[in-house]
Amino acid sequence: MAQPVTSEELVGILRDTIVALVRRDGVDLSARQLGVFLTCYLNDGPHTVRGLASQLNVSKPAITRALDRLSDLDLARRKVDPSDRRSVLVQRTTKGSAFLREIRSVMTELTTNGRSEAEPSGRRSTSAG
Repeated sequence: MAQPVTSEELVGILRDTIVALVRRDGVDLSARQLGVFLTCYLNDGPHTVRGLASQLNVSKPAITRALDRLSDLDLARRKVDPSDRRSVLVQRTTKGSAFLREIRSVMTELTTNGRSEAEPSGRRSTSAG
């Protein structure tokens, strides 16, 4: 029976995933942009600026700035809601779906093959000094 993943291992996988994404050629997202991206792609929609702001507990302008960057990178697209023209819907894109597959691939490789190749050569001590 598989052992549950510890919180230490989860944080390590997150770190190694982010490092792998930073090292590759491609987009580099901030934590907020990545949070908005993952919320749009992993949670059922439709997604609106107001809804995303509520889900992530950040301001609507912060969501708008994150969506500006995601739109510039073609990772998300805005569309006026046909049923309420005052509202803007956030849509997924082909490039965004490919980016999510890449994230999943990196994380799968890290959890399947172990983190030894991605880990720094020395472990950091948690004590001061």
